[in-house]
Amino acid sequence: MNTSSLYFRAFLLLLTAVSIAFISVLLPYYGAIFWGAVLAIIFQPLHQLLLSKFGGRRNPAALVTLLTILLIVILPVILLTLSLVSEGANFYKRMDAGEINLGTYVEQVFSVFPPWLHDLLARFGISDIFSLRDKLSQGALQGSKFLATQAVNIGQNTFQFLIGLGIMLYLLFFLLRDGVQLARHSKQLIPLSEDHQQHLIRKFTTVVRATIKGNIVVAATQGTLGGLIFWALGIQAPLLWGVLMAVLSLLPAVGAALIWVPVAVYFLVTGAIWQGVTLSLFGILVIGLVDNVLRPLLVGKDTKIPDYVILISTLGGLAVFGLNGFVMGPMFAALFMACWDLFPDAIRMNQRDS
Repeated sequence: MNTSSLYFRAFLLLLTAVSIAFISVLLPYYGAIFWGAVLAIIFQPLHQLLLSKFGGRRNPAALVTLLTILLIVILPVILLTLSLVSEGANFYKRMDAGEINLGTYVEQVFSVFPPWLHDLLARFGISDIFSLRDKLSQGALQGSKFLATQAVNIGQNTFQFLIGLGIMLYLLFFLLRDGVQLARHSKQLIPLSEDHQQHLIRKFTTVVRATIKGNIVVAATQGTLGGLIFWALGIQAPLLWGVLMAVLSLLPAVGAALIWVPVAVYFLVTGAIWQGVTLSLFGILVIGLVDNVLRPLLVGKDTKIPDYVILISTLGGLAVFGLNGFVMGPMFAALFMACWDLFPDAIRMNQRDS
């Protein structure tokens, strides 16, 4: 083994060690760093427009872009989260006091089922109504208790939250200001051909923008529509159910229906026919239409990822990374597919150079 080869291997070992150490240092704030990078990618077109308006002065353009993001994205999300936690806490108090009992609703639904449906449910092991009622009641109580607990945790973890928010905003400013230069420098460090680099970067930015743009628009639209129809029908805690529909709408195909379908069924089987029909029609023709029309236009059209891959990668991302996973899951799926698309070309280049 010659000296240069030994030095190179030692350098690779050192590079790996310091990279792992650096990543370990960043891990506690990976969410803030991730969303700072995501917001920088999404609002880069706005920043470029402002940059031209400010005559190429990067600091004022980045500052105005940052203030815009703060006003139209971050502050509304914080206010919505606080409202959700507050409404969830009130919902928990009413359940704990016995004013709301989901088990009773389940028992009312089962009581109007015909005998053949009871027999069918028994074949699937759902014949024990009282056990199912208790499990649903306990699950709903635990879920609302979690939101009530978060109301306390928000106050206790305010300092930690402010640190994360400060890191995200600080990083976001520099990513907006220096993002183009950083991307150009990063390309020089990646040992890939120019075409391969362009393909991967284009795929990465397209997926991030399309996923955020599509999922957020779909989620906000479905959550707003669902909350409004629940409010119009006099269903308690419409904000809570609207936000839950918005969150669940991140899952393609099923999404918000997991909330409004059981409520529509309850209305129908308990004699509230017009409420049940109204909610069913509104859910199918309005809420469902949003998912069926907007999501393919905003997500699938740009990413060119099959719907089943988006669904599975979104579920997997949520399971592994939490709420961050609704972007990270499809992003990794898109990069995986992009790398394999480049694999045959990489083999041909290697054979040609060898």
